[in-house]
Amino acid sequence: MDVDGGGSKRVFHRLSGGAGGGGPSPSTDPRNQKVCFHWRAGKCNRFPCPYLHRELQPPPPQNGTASSKRQYHGFSGDDPEPRRPNNSTWGRVHGGAGGNNKFIRKTEKLCHFWSQGNCGYGDKCKYLHCWTFGDGLSLLTQLEGHQKVVSGIAFPFGSDKLYTGSKDETVRVWDCQSGQCTAVINLGGEVGCMINEGPWIFVGLLNMVKAWNIQTNMELSLSGPVGQVYSMVVGKDLLFAGTQDGSILAWKFNAAANCFEPVTSLTGHSLAVVSLVVGANRLYSGSMDHSIKVWSLETLQCLQTLTDHSSVVMSLLCWNQFLLSCSLDKTIKAGVTFAVYVWVATQNGSLEVTYTHNEEHVRNKVCCLDKQDRTSKGVLALDGMPDSEGKPVLLCACNDNSVRLYDLPSFAERGKVFSKQEVRAIQRGPGSLFFTGDGTGQLRIWSMLADSASSA
Repeated sequence: MDVDGGGSKRVFHRLSGGAGGGGPSPSTDPRNQKVCFHWRAGKCNRFPCPYLHRELQPPPPQNGTASSKRQYHGFSGDDPEPRRPNNSTWGRVHGGAGGNNKFIRKTEKLCHFWSQGNCGYGDKCKYLHCWTFGDGLSLLTQLEGHQKVVSGIAFPFGSDKLYTGSKDETVRVWDCQSGQCTAVINLGGEVGCMINEGPWIFVGLLNMVKAWNIQTNMELSLSGPVGQVYSMVVGKDLLFAGTQDGSILAWKFNAAANCFEPVTSLTGHSLAVVSLVVGANRLYSGSMDHSIKVWSLETLQCLQTLTDHSSVVMSLLCWNQFLLSCSLDKTIKAGVTFAVYVWVATQNGSLEVTYTHNEEHVRNKVCCLDKQDRTSKGVLALDGMPDSEGKPVLLCACNDNSVRLYDLPSFAERGKVFSKQEVRAIQRGPGSLFFTGDGTGQLRIWSMLADSASSA
């Protein structure tokens, strides 16, 4: 161990070799002429450290010209032995004439410090300084106003207004032309979910569902839920709401009386119902009790209970004859791991898993934002939309603060979009647009064009 004369930082050298060790000195062996990346950042704690804790001196000119030595994997110098593949994504130092040029291999991770506006590495950072990754994805604009997580987005067909609900107890109305917030509706309670159907906007609250008709400005309050309303869907002219006590309430609109009348309450889940979807004349419900229940829209009876998931069933999506489901997985602490299940009906009408798409994304500690982010891994929301060529695309909001886009049915990843915090709400828009709302209260509008590789 030596002490750097310019300060109190310790300088650790490789312990092999040396004058009496029968091998080359660490200071002369060309394989050791690498500057420690962590030392450059002021946070190396390895002992011994195999890399140099000092800057390299520029190489002397040879015959009056700069060094013409070959470069390998971002390094300069002779190649004394065959090199093994270098899979590291850390930035490496070129030893050219100036000694200060760097080759940086970018990862597919957003730089947390850049997203907060204070990354000191600039162009030399190995993480992305961009909100998108992949071809054909672009951030059009972002809308500020909500103070807490955006929990619902509604975009009625033919409307020039976008509606967003948040846990800050407000619904905001945005003008699609100017991007300005035109109204703020204070509800006095957290918004658990929000959907639209025809001219109606439905907002799930504590012990209540609020309904607005944007054409007639009629406002109704639907009572009956016990606890927070976490999910809603419309099917067979019925409005279904999944509640905190595990029940699913159903209402039918009475045009003559101009009101929603309660029809029934579907029971069977033991914990909160957090996801609902309708498809193939079925209602599917996902719950915190780890199960998915299949209900007939004709009889409103439970046809099947699916128990393949091992944690909360966060989101459900119907695509063609398939049901897609996702769940949280807290078993892997070192990375972000999730699985999307694809269900298909058998000959007897029951559902079974036909495909499971597993995804593992090991994250570096510097990207972990908080303790919850390191312990709770999975998909938070699913949505789907066609691209500009009509090809189906699956949107998966993951709690590594990204939304991943997959082509269906291949599940080939076509890109990612990033946010400052977890995206809790996704909503498709007109054409190639889609909307996301994250934990900071920020609403973003994205554009997705056709995959350039497939369209070339």
